[in-house]
Amino acid sequence: MEIIATYGFIFMAMAVVFGLYMTWGIGANDVANAMGTSVGSGAITVKQAIIIAAIFEFAGAFIAGGNVTKTIRKGIIDPSSIVNQPEILVYGMLAALLAAGIWLMIASSRGWPVSTTHSIIGAVIGFAVVGIGVDAVEWGKVGQIAASWVVSPLLGGTIAFLLMMSIRRLILNTKNPFQSAKRWGPGYVFLVGFIISLVTLFKGLKHLNVELTIGMSFLVAVVFGMVLAGVGWYLISRIDIDPGADRDFHFASVEKVFTPMMIFTACAMAFAHGSNDVANGIAPLAAVISIVQSGGEVAQKAALPLWILVLGGTGIVVGLATMGYRVMKTIGSGITQLTPSRGYCATLAAASTVVLASRTGLPVSTTHIAVGAVIGVGLARGVGAIDLRVIGNIVVSWVVTLPVGAALAALFFFTLKGMFS
Repeated sequence: MEIIATYGFIFMAMAVVFGLYMTWGIGANDVANAMGTSVGSGAITVKQAIIIAAIFEFAGAFIAGGNVTKTIRKGIIDPSSIVNQPEILVYGMLAALLAAGIWLMIASSRGWPVSTTHSIIGAVIGFAVVGIGVDAVEWGKVGQIAASWVVSPLLGGTIAFLLMMSIRRLILNTKNPFQSAKRWGPGYVFLVGFIISLVTLFKGLKHLNVELTIGMSFLVAVVFGMVLAGVGWYLISRIDIDPGADRDFHFASVEKVFTPMMIFTACAMAFAHGSNDVANGIAPLAAVISIVQSGGEVAQKAALPLWILVLGGTGIVVGLATMGYRVMKTIGSGITQLTPSRGYCATLAAASTVVLASRTGLPVSTTHIAVGAVIGVGLARGVGAIDLRVIGNIVVSWVVTLPVGAALAALFFFTLKGMFS
């Protein structure tokens, strides 16, 4: 307790700096994943992706992310044995933020789409093993995380594959694909609005004092989907066939119809990511602030003040703007060649899976889902349409994320303990 009282302000300052660094990494890697399909398909520019992320990532975190966060990520460790040594948890959370931030920077510079969630979990495990003891780690949860390396891409890939096959059947393989695209386009836009709004309502907006029945949630989601479909219909109706472009690429005019639809899915994906991952990424920061402000009380949950969300949102946008292009390139063109229709399927599938997971509590990763969705779209054209070498590199980066995060956090934990104890 004495250490907390003496160095409290320094701990909080370090938490803010490390938290900003960590959220910079989220922007450079995780958000770049979310935006990669939209940019890679040519539907939006990098500048537009940054603007969309700035608005909808923050909206997702603020509206659907909740104002309370678990200080111990996903209940991965049990801090009960260090209740009388809160400084241990402070060192650990600071070490975890710094370790995860460094690994995300390394991965982003290489263009590897890794999981922010798994980076921070690996870091928390690393500090827990050396700082509290092996028994403090909930190893069953670690097993679930390992399983999510398969579950996440499989879910995202399956939904993307089915969406792509539906577009092929309803639009691309018809006598007049352009007219079919204009006819079915608003329906696909409705899907975006319906799914995102439904699961946002299901997930609960208790912190905004909004609680609806299941029936009312469905009704609101249908209305929101129809409003979005109306906007989509207006934008799609203004698109004319381009015979010149169609001579070079048979479906050029059809892809033009999907371009405004991709903007809707990009917004949806940013919102879904914000609701699922942003608040989680800054949980260790909230934990440190909570411990210092309470005078050393170790709580399983901590209030998430608005200024922390703003800090997180700022770091994310800066990260996406400065280094996000490397991961966007991997997601957008490295795995398979994307067009607006393929990008639409991948992004909607990823957004749907993310919000479904946040509703059901499945231990999934936005990154793994996004990669799986892009692979699913590629597989709809055959195995030859995907670059297996790129996928191999991505899988290796996923597997090493947990141990690298753990090793770095253990190192930083001992360094901080030596500095302040």
